[in-house]
Amino acid sequence: MRWWDIGPVLELEHDLFPEDAWSAGMFWSELAHARGPRATRRYVVAEDASGRLVGYAGLAAAGGLGDVQTIAAARDQWGTGLGARLLTDLLQHATAFECDEVLLEVRVDNTRAQKLYERFGFEPIGFRRGYYQPGNVDALVMRLTVQGTETDSDGC
Repeated sequence: MRWWDIGPVLELEHDLFPEDAWSAGMFWSELAHARGPRATRRYVVAEDASGRLVGYAGLAAAGGLGDVQTIAAARDQWGTGLGARLLTDLLQHATAFECDEVLLEVRVDNTRAQKLYERFGFEPIGFRRGYYQPGNVDALVMRLTVQGTETDSDGC
């Protein structure tokens, strides 16, 4: 994702998350940490054949922990595998960022997204009550241990 993607991303963001959409400032802030040798973020966009932005995703990484900040696919892309491709990109970068675990929050009423995350091996570990505002919707917190970072039985 680059600065010129923020406008189309916001359009999609407001369509998909009308109550709790991110602001332009939130995306600008994240992108400020996504470039250069000390980057701690990965943000990507997906376009269809006509060049229309149809999805985006973002990951933050620090101290061996990754956090899926956002992931979205346009409604007409649901069921096409776009969400899985975006998540795959983020998880590949979690490995590049040397993350041992990746966390995410997902609305408790978004079972479609929860099923995607479960297919990738994410497991529920708790809830954040009233996380999504102003609707006061709870978030399910999920965690994935990144493959290849587990210790073996002797702790090495």
